[in-house]
Amino acid sequence: MNATATVAPAAPQHMRALERANQVRLARAELKRSVAFGRVDVAEVILYCPWEAQSMSVADLLVSQRRWGQTRCRKLLAELPMSEQKTVGSMTDRQRHVLAAMLSPVERGHAWSATPE
Repeated sequence: MNATATVAPAAPQHMRALERANQVRLARAELKRSVAFGRVDVAEVILYCPWEAQSMSVADLLVSQRRWGQTRCRKLLAELPMSEQKTVGSMTDRQRHVLAAMLSPVERGHAWSATPE
């Protein structure tokens, strides 16, 4: 009764985790570049929450816009109130819609939009 099962060796768990982390890191970098160059609107990222933004902090996403720094980001999030460490994926629908409305270019009465008039 010496039965042995042969299983094809899969990549170790830590290697799969590193590979996944690298995929997420590269996708986030591309998303940040797209936001910085204006190809992607931050309000849309917040509303539709693509997979690469799920675990990204809101502050990290906001600061990736042109002309946005830590101070401007803190002031905006203080109005909600929302923590800078809050992830995009953990935001409630209400928080998403309020933040997206504050960032949308339509709301020109408020100077939060990254695009100048």
